[in-house]
This record gives sequence, structure tokens and C-alpha cells, in this order.
Amino acid sequence: MSQTFFRGVIRGGSLAALIVAAACGRKADAPSDRGTTGTASAPAQPALEVSGVKLGRAIGADRRITDETDDFKPKDVIYAVVETKGSASNGTLAARWTYQDGQVVDSSSRAIAATGNEMTEFHITKPSGWPKGKYKVEISLNGQPADSKEFEVK
Repeated sequence: MSQTFFRGVIRGGSLAALIVAAACGRKADAPSDRGTTGTASAPAQPALEVSGVKLGRAIGADRRITDETDDFKPKDVIYAVVETKGSASNGTLAARWTYQDGQVVDSSSRAIAATGNEMTEFHITKPSGWPKGKYKVEISLNGQPADSKEFEVK
């Protein structure tokens, strides 16, 4: 037989050996839910979710409401602080503010990357003053309704 034939068999045999080795991969190489001590590892962070919305006239440096209310004056800045828990490398929170007849007053969104409890601030302001009446802010997370709050300008 020729050397070319033997080289083809050797190459083919090497390829076959690689395929067999890959197919017979050890289960120990697979990801495990056990830590290095043999005990179950801590559960993964839960998926990102909205855990609450608060309204108020002012916020602190920590982005928490410092003057919580749902009754506002026409020239107030109206803050909505959205608390999220869980983790996500990317998410989108959106706030849609409406007046009593359903008219959209404002809408905005924020990209977030959360690990644990996070606060995200939204606000609206109108220097000439808000018309008196009932309003609502609707919060969505990644395009899905998550929470809402009603408030009034008196």
C-alpha cells in the first residue's frame, strides 16, 4: 500500500479518536450545583423585579423619597422612586405619567443594571404649574406593567 493511503488512515483515525473523546466527555467536567466543599451552593439572585414605588416632593442623595406624599401643589416637582430587587445585567424601567382623562403628561425610561436592591428616580415638573386633578404614574419593567400609583394635585 502507498504512504498516501496510510497518511489518510492515520488522519482519519485521529479525527475519529477526537470525536470519540468528545462524545465520552467526563460528567465531572459538567457544571455542578455543588460548591467546593460538597454542599449545595447559594441560590442565584432572583430575576429583576419591581418591589415598590413611592411618590414624594423631594429625594435624598440615596435616591429615596424624603418627603413622601400623594397630594401635591401645582408647582411641586413630583418624584417617583422605583425600588427593584434581584439582578440583571440590563433592564429597562419606564414611567408613564397621565392626567385624569388619560392624557399623557410625560414618559421616560432608564436603562438599569442591578445587583440587589436598587432605587431609580423619575420626576416631572411644570414651572407654570400642574392643573388640579387626579394623576397616575405607571411603571413598567422591560415593557411589562410592574406597578402604578395614583396621586392628586390640589
